[in-house]
Amino acid sequence: MGKALELLDLNGVRNIGVAAHVDAGKTTLTERMLYYAGASHKIGEVHEGAAHMDYMAEEQEHGITITAAVTRLPWRGHLIQLIDTPGHVDFTIEVERSMRVLDGCVIVLDGVRGVEPQTETVWQQRTRFQLPALFFVNKLDRPGADFARALATVRERLAVEPVAVTVPDPAGAGAVIHLIEGTRLRFGGERGEQLSALPCDAVTWAQVRPWRETLLLAVAELDDALAEQVLTEQEPDPEAVWMALRQVTLAGRVCPCFAGSALRNQGVQPLLDGVTRLLPAPTERPPSLAQRPDGTCEAVVMDAAGPLAALVFKVQMWEGRRHLFARLYRGTLRPGDLVAIPGPRGQMRQERVARLFEVDANHKSRIDEASAGQIVLLAGLRWATTGDTLCAPEHPLWLERIETRAPVLGLAIEAQSGADEDKLLEALDKLQQEDPTLRVEEDPETGQRVLRGMGELHLQIAGERLRREFNVNIRVGSPDVVTRETIERAATASSLFHRLIEQPDGKKLEMKAGARVAVEPLPRGAGVTVSADAPQVMPAGLELNPAQREALAAGADDVLATGPTRGAPLQDVALRVLEVELFGALSSPQALRVAVAEAARKALAQAGGLVLRPIMTTEVVVPESDVGAVLGDLQARRAVIRDTATLGEMSVIQCDCPLDRLLGYITDLRGMTRGRGQFTMTFDRFDSA
Repeated sequence: MGKALELLDLNGVRNIGVAAHVDAGKTTLTERMLYYAGASHKIGEVHEGAAHMDYMAEEQEHGITITAAVTRLPWRGHLIQLIDTPGHVDFTIEVERSMRVLDGCVIVLDGVRGVEPQTETVWQQRTRFQLPALFFVNKLDRPGADFARALATVRERLAVEPVAVTVPDPAGAGAVIHLIEGTRLRFGGERGEQLSALPCDAVTWAQVRPWRETLLLAVAELDDALAEQVLTEQEPDPEAVWMALRQVTLAGRVCPCFAGSALRNQGVQPLLDGVTRLLPAPTERPPSLAQRPDGTCEAVVMDAAGPLAALVFKVQMWEGRRHLFARLYRGTLRPGDLVAIPGPRGQMRQERVARLFEVDANHKSRIDEASAGQIVLLAGLRWATTGDTLCAPEHPLWLERIETRAPVLGLAIEAQSGADEDKLLEALDKLQQEDPTLRVEEDPETGQRVLRGMGELHLQIAGERLRREFNVNIRVGSPDVVTRETIERAATASSLFHRLIEQPDGKKLEMKAGARVAVEPLPRGAGVTVSADAPQVMPAGLELNPAQREALAAGADDVLATGPTRGAPLQDVALRVLEVELFGALSSPQALRVAVAEAARKALAQAGGLVLRPIMTTEVVVPESDVGAVLGDLQARRAVIRDTATLGEMSVIQCDCPLDRLLGYITDLRGMTRGRGQFTMTFDRFDSA
């Protein structure tokens, strides 16, 4: 065992993630970063199923990243702790929880297509946590690639200012021009490991001058001395430009951009320099905010000497045993330490950490200490789960939790034999612990067990893992889209509850109460609101006691769990308790609860149920010659076309479409386009279709 980081100065640590739209080249880029840093002795290719970071059998088979993988690599005196995240929208929880614990990120763009739908989703996740970002414009060796157009899509679709640091050499040959150093970088050797930097000639420097001027104008905003040099057309010192660019990057004013082709081993080393020189150390990020049991907030400052504060961001079954990925924000953690796991309503569990590990993809090595700023793997904790805080027992607090999205697609699932039933339940429990966007529910109408997830691929991968990893033989049904309900119009209804209930001792208990309830629809995404605090009380002059007031809200909650049409969860509804009628001692809290529930049920029935289906923001890329046929097919699927654009020989169609109309769409699309069409979709909202 060894001590992680060997007390490396936190100023030399970079916790970063690599994220992008599916197939933009994230994992290919990560493989090169590991190789050039000496952390890997060979480059594993995604298309060969040999990528170091794609270690799951399903990742190698499908050629995509499914789970976020953690690794670490040294670069020029720094330690980069890196998370390679999935690009497919079905696995967006992996990006969300990774962004929560990182200090910066590298977003990879396809040099032909620029910003794509999942790039926008990743950008929104980055924005939520205000992470400084670099862009790597990849695949510039492909026909139709255009560095300037890719940066234009960043400006237009992400509303941020991209600033080039390296640009493709106008002369070609796979070189890049470094706009800060004024050099032409060539990548020789068998794997691009032989980097040569020569001064840029005057002709080429003149060709890239507009890029250089844009860079200098952007960085001069925060540096008066540099601004004066730029305005007087003096050549500023490269180190001064680096420092100024770092300032505006950390402030979120610009995003530095790097050019290259990871597959062709071009442009990766300058990006690594950019990571260490432009992205923040853990100590340069704003302190995390935590809540204490007394309701006050506390700023958690990155300090190895303070009381422990760590966030569990991922659960993973490793060699059949439960492990947790955690980011330490304060304090030091050692094997055998007692940690507290604060829960809801003041609950507090305590457990001991059995072992600590450093992680490199699917390899782990034991360490005897971890401190603030590190991302580590923990073993021995049975109760902690994704989003939980680990803290010192004498200093309880809650860090901000990780948001998870509700699943939109379901699949009936059962064991092929009764002997596999217990094994299936155990395996499903482990999958849900690892992935909070997978949920197992029972259909109240059919009694079937339903596995719900974020899309067809998500559920397919879960099924493959059940068979391969857990050795469970299963049968699955057809995909079933998750629905929600709302109401069509406002309505008001009354109810008088009166009942005699015979008790065990033979006596009869009389209960009586009345209620009048109003419901009305709300705008999409508004949620459900209940107003039961100030109803009119009859007879006049009477008042409700605290238990009776709680009963009113409880009666409303009893009804709002299911809609009047299909029994799906309600949303975008406001319920108000307008009036209650009391009959002395007969109007117990239980009587009031039933009266409100009955009145609310009647009001919802009168308001009329409206079924809401998942609406997906969809982007379809097809050859220009097939646009007409594809547009007609999309409209037949009730898609609302938002925009069409042309990228070289391909056309991009952006639309909103109900999810149930897109099940199996990829097969039809490939048939219409002779295998050349592709599409991506992202959940947007529940709406009537």
